[in-house]
Amino acid sequence: MRSLCLLAALCSPLAFAQVVSVETNSMLRLPASTSVLQLERLDVADFGTLLVPASVTQLNIGELHLGHEARIAIVPSEQGFALKATRAELGSGSQISARGAPGTYQRAPSPGRNLDLRIDALSGPLLSVDARGGAGVPGYVGLDGANGEEPGCTWGAAGQGADGDNGGDGHPGAAGAQVRLQLPRDYPAAQIQVLVDGGTGGLAGAAGHPGAGGKAKGCFVYDTAGGKSGRPGQAGKPGPVGPAGSVTVQRL
Repeated sequence: MRSLCLLAALCSPLAFAQVVSVETNSMLRLPASTSVLQLERLDVADFGTLLVPASVTQLNIGELHLGHEARIAIVPSEQGFALKATRAELGSGSQISARGAPGTYQRAPSPGRNLDLRIDALSGPLLSVDARGGAGVPGYVGLDGANGEEPGCTWGAAGQGADGDNGGDGHPGAAGAQVRLQLPRDYPAAQIQVLVDGGTGGLAGAAGHPGAGGKAKGCFVYDTAGGKSGRPGQAGKPGPVGPAGSVTVQRL
């Protein structure tokens, strides 16, 4: 019943809830129908993950607690995301991730999601933010060459194997995000880690294998000379790294 009440409270364009907790080694996904969410407290236990859908654009939190290796994972979107917390306690290895999704043969990679993060009072060994771009689409694998035609035992010439096709070049990685941090003046700069690198380029496409030359089969006394094998294709080139994003830090 408590879960149903929480879900109903969250399913509105501007939603308010008292406490949201993510248990150890588990994941909780916020409702996709919510664009702005107000929480009195968010507690993500050790190794837990809170997944923020692309439709959510703002999350306001009174008290934020991230346990050891806990995550807030923000789904990529063209819309920026704002996270504001009055007080935050970060466990070791915890992270806020707005990283772009890698590309596939069906879709291009997405850039890191632009992030506006404000924390009025912050404690913890490290504030870690990952807003790198997604990796580029790999190059296509070259097609293998066809095998040569088989000759007879006493007649005909063996066919030469066809050459393998060249592999395709990898595609560029996506851009890193634009990240703006507003943090307490007394939080050490050495304990702030923000990654906004562009996504790695797509892997090079492998070269196609050469086709084998034709050879006579089942011959006991006579056979004809076998054909030459084709040549292997050339591997493609890795794609270029995407453009880096930027980081702006403002002290409160």
